[in-house]
Amino acid sequence: MNIPKKVIIDDVAKMAGVSKATISRYLNGKFEYMSESTREKIKHTIEELKYRPSNIAKSLKSHKSKLIGVVIADLTNTFSSLIIKGIGDECKARGYYMVIVNSNDDVGEEEEYIKSLLDQSVEGLIVNGTGYNEKILIEINNAGLPEVMLDRTLPEVKIDSVTSNNYDMTAETINYLLDVGFESLCFLTQDTKKISSRKEREQGFIDACSKRLDKSSFNVSTVDCKQEGNIEINICKFISSYSGKKAIFAANGVVLLKTLHAIKKLNINVPKDMGVCGYDNWGWASLIPPGITTICQPSYEMGFQAAKVLIDKIENIGTKDMVNMQLKSKLEIRGSTIPLNIST
Repeated sequence: MNIPKKVIIDDVAKMAGVSKATISRYLNGKFEYMSESTREKIKHTIEELKYRPSNIAKSLKSHKSKLIGVVIADLTNTFSSLIIKGIGDECKARGYYMVIVNSNDDVGEEEEYIKSLLDQSVEGLIVNGTGYNEKILIEINNAGLPEVMLDRTLPEVKIDSVTSNNYDMTAETINYLLDVGFESLCFLTQDTKKISSRKEREQGFIDACSKRLDKSSFNVSTVDCKQEGNIEINICKFISSYSGKKAIFAANGVVLLKTLHAIKKLNINVPKDMGVCGYDNWGWASLIPPGITTICQPSYEMGFQAAKVLIDKIENIGTKDMVNMQLKSKLEIRGSTIPLNIST
């Protein structure tokens, strides 16, 4: 197999009839003392030879790697795919590249991956974290390396962040459920641990319910999505222990999908027997009869804005103050919470 010879800077200089130093200045955007005709000649030569500058060589000279480290808690989650798409689009537009790692929501793995990314000379970090590695993240921040916490933040830690309005959106959804006639509510969530987005949603649920319901009419159930039958057990406890028109609120897309599988196994009719809604407006939510009411997070935009904030900080563009951006989600009402005073 004939492998084509790699075009190097010497080839470009020879064909353009200029020095290697002139080519280097052109590649680095230093056009001072360079005529328009010379710039055009170099441009056409690069295009003709299909020359691609070595990013490694450029970074060694400029001390700029153009690499962004992205730490994701769970790559199997559709939410993660959407935020990565947003990060990637902004990075591509700005001439940066992503190095993505998956921590599996494991504290130890997350720390090791962060150290690995630093070894690769990333220019900044976007962290969708476990909530436990405060020490190393604070050290990185204090050392001056730009960081952005994405979706999940650290309490009292002054690091740039991009999140959504978890508390307000959950409270709005609970008020909607009560307004249409549901009388007993259950919040199904994975262990909140130190994950800020889960804690905010749980607190939003508790506060909204406390204002309008007796304590005996709502509860929070922590579920294990990896344990077979765990969600079914929690749903059965809710049904047997609470009266009136019941509804379940799932804290995220993973819990919501598992909840719908459990409801099917238990032969529960939605919304006749029980209402269901939850976070994350993934594609299947509108397709599963009767249509599942969901909170649509601006997942792509969160990733896009996180990358923008980070690269702006890397390039010293805009504000030097800490950025805490909170994007708004939207409630998509469907048949799973159809108003109970309307016959179907």
